[in-house]
Amino acid sequence: MAKALTRHIPNTVTCLNLFSGCIACVMAFQANYKLAFLFIILSAVFDFFDGMLARLLKAPSPIGKELDSLADDISFGAAPAFIVFSLFKEVHYPAFLSPISDYFPYIAFLIAVFSALRLAKFNIDVRQTSSFIGLNTPANALFWSSLVVGEYAFLTSSSFNALYLAGMVLLFSLLLVAEFPMFSLKFKTLKWQDNKTILIFLIGCILLIIFMGVSGFAASIAWYIFLSLLTRKKN
Repeated sequence: MAKALTRHIPNTVTCLNLFSGCIACVMAFQANYKLAFLFIILSAVFDFFDGMLARLLKAPSPIGKELDSLADDISFGAAPAFIVFSLFKEVHYPAFLSPISDYFPYIAFLIAVFSALRLAKFNIDVRQTSSFIGLNTPANALFWSSLVVGEYAFLTSSSFNALYLAGMVLLFSLLLVAEFPMFSLKFKTLKWQDNKTILIFLIGCILLIIFMGVSGFAASIAWYIFLSLLTRKKN
C-alpha cells in the first residue's frame, strides 16, 4: 500500500506545478505581474522537485514524463505568454503601428508555441541528458516574468515601444529551439575545474540580484546565455 502511494508522489508534485502555472496565467491575464512572477517561481520549485523525487523514490513513469511536459508548457509557456500579452496592451505604440495595435498583442503567443516545440524536442533529443540545446523553458519564463516586474516603468514608457517588445519575443522564441548548446546547472563532482562555469554563473547571478533586485533574475538569464556562448567558443 505504501509503495502504491509513493509512486504517485512525483506526479502529484508535477500537478502542483501545473496548478501554480494555471494561477500564474490568470494573474498574468489580469496584469497582476508580481503574483504571476511568484507563481512561476513556485512552479519552477515544483518542477525541480518532481524529477528529484522520481529518482529518489525510484518511481519514474511514462505518464510522468508526458505530464511534466504538459505542465511545463502551461507554467513556462502559456504563463509568460499571457504576461507579455498583457504588457503589449500597456506599452507605447509608434504612430505607424496604431492601425494594428489591437492585433499586435497576439505576437506574445509565439512564446507558448515555441515553448511547446522546445519541450517536444527535449523529450526526443538524446543529446540533452547532461546539458541543454537551446534555452530551457523555465529560464525563458523567469526572464519574462522578472523583466516585466522589475522594469515595468521603463517598458511602459515612451522610451520603449511595441516594436522592441515584438523583436524580443521573436529572439527568445528562436532561442528556445535554436541548435545552441547551453550548460546544465548539475554538479557532477566537487572539483572546481569540473564546475567552474556553473560557479562563475552562480556568483554572477548573486551579484546581479543583489544590485538589481527583481530585474537581476532577467539579467541572470541574459548572463546564462552569454556565458553559454563563451563556453561554446572555448569548446
